[in-house]
Amino acid sequence: MNTLPAILRRAFGAAALALITALPAFAGDPEVVMYKDPDCGCCGAWAEHLRENGFTVKEIATRQMAAVKRQAGVPQALGSCHTATVGGYIVEGHVPAADIRRLLAEKPPVAGLSAPGMPLGSPGMEGPYPAERYDVISFDHQGNTAVFARH
Repeated sequence: MNTLPAILRRAFGAAALALITALPAFAGDPEVVMYKDPDCGCCGAWAEHLRENGFTVKEIATRQMAAVKRQAGVPQALGSCHTATVGGYIVEGHVPAADIRRLLAEKPPVAGLSAPGMPLGSPGMEGPYPAERYDVISFDHQGNTAVFARH
């Protein structure tokens, strides 16, 4: 059959087809603005995870992370090492890119998402140690929380 994907696969190969067909999904993504402590390495690794998944990330180094979290309205119990904003939402910690995409697509009535603490094996926290199971939590400004995703 001569569908556009079949033509592209023959012309450019399967890997190029995957890239070409993925581009429209990334084209409209809002920029992620991430606030991080200048001495934190895992924050940069999380930003790189987002970039590898098509997001544009602006990193802002600050030693005032407690103030950033307070101003953003991140509940203390959901805190992590970095705080980001994207599409009007707050993203706290090592939230996977796929969960952020889902948040932006579904647009739930929440303030944001958090991967509380620094879960081993989450994006930016990979390493030689065993990954742990963790939840990504949605939260609103009234203090309500819910499990958004399980990893």
